Amino acid sequence: MKLVHTGAAPAAIGPYSQAVVAGNLVFSAGQIALDPATGEIVPGDVAAQTDRVLANLQAVLQAAGAGLDTVVKTTVFLADMGDFAAMNEVYARWFGDNKPARSTVQAAGLPRNVRVEIDTIALVRE
Repeated sequence: MKLVHTGAAPAAIGPYSQAVVAGNLVFSAGQIALDPATGEIVPGDVAAQTDRVLANLQAVLQAAGAGLDTVVKTTVFLADMGDFAAMNEVYARWFGDNKPARSTVQAAGLPRNVRVEIDTIALVRE
């Protein structure tokens, strides 16, 4: 196993890694809408938060030798399923032609009261 860390995404705020590479797979920790430069939650609605979450995930995946184009599975946690359409619009822009398998669930409470958290499983580029 290889532990992944990059300053281009928020540092882990507990005893976990931003991602772990195991074989040819990358397992990311859930990312929330933290600005890595300030450590603060980005202002705005779920669309703005989803945009920051996916930027953070892209940075973590790149540090692991992968990318959003190599993601095979995501899990999306929403504070309110009423935010699904707005999250999905931003998600579709970031993933483009890649359509990973996805689970989306409503969570009773997310860290720092964010609207969205996403984690991924991706393939390492050869």
